[in-house]
Amino acid sequence: MPAHIRARKGEVAELVVAVGDPARAKQIAKMLRGAKLVNSNRGLLTFTGTFNGRRVTVATHGLGGPSSAIVFEELRMLGARVIVRLGTVGAMVKDLRIGDLIVATGAACPEGSLRTYVPDGELPAVADLGLTSRLAEVCEGEGLRHSVGVVFSSDAFYAEDVAFVERWAARGVLGVEMECATLFTLGLLRGLKTASLLIVSDSLVRKGEGETLPAERLESFVEKAASAVLEALTGP
Repeated sequence: MPAHIRARKGEVAELVVAVGDPARAKQIAKMLRGAKLVNSNRGLLTFTGTFNGRRVTVATHGLGGPSSAIVFEELRMLGARVIVRLGTVGAMVKDLRIGDLIVATGAACPEGSLRTYVPDGELPAVADLGLTSRLAEVCEGEGLRHSVGVVFSSDAFYAEDVAFVERWAARGVLGVEMECATLFTLGLLRGLKTASLLIVSDSLVRKGEGETLPAERLESFVEKAASAVLEALTGP
């Protein structure tokens, strides 16, 4: 049995929406029919219900690579086969504004916890192509302002500076977050289908948008993004 997510076999669905913030997990769980709390241990709130007639789990993965790796591994042990991360991202290009979305195709990352899984570092952290394409199609169909591209998964929330932004933006990276590289890498290693839809919560390049919005100010954006993720996971 998993050491941290104390749910039983059968309580976690094959389809999972993973989020960093427990408040976001509660919000999305309200969009499911018959949502039931199946884990609260360590604050990793996990709910299972149905959407479009299909079972879906919403799980909290916490902050950063190590925490999220534990959760993704344990969700797989409990039956998860498809995981979409719905999170926030700091924009590194001026075209992206607060509330815009990024459909992440892959994630660059530093020499952090993933080196435990891939010591030589020679494995690209890329999402599942079909699932990612489906996410982009749903965003397009729902008229959501979004971009498709690569993000950077950082292990340090407060470490970014002007040089960091300029270096990675020049390489075509759209924004910085903390967990996509871990999810995509474990997807490849463990045979999971993975994807990510990210909400721009702040901008590292636009004046006046440098402060990360709190959960309550992101709720309207989360509602729209979660609807797109749930439709992508459960639609035809």
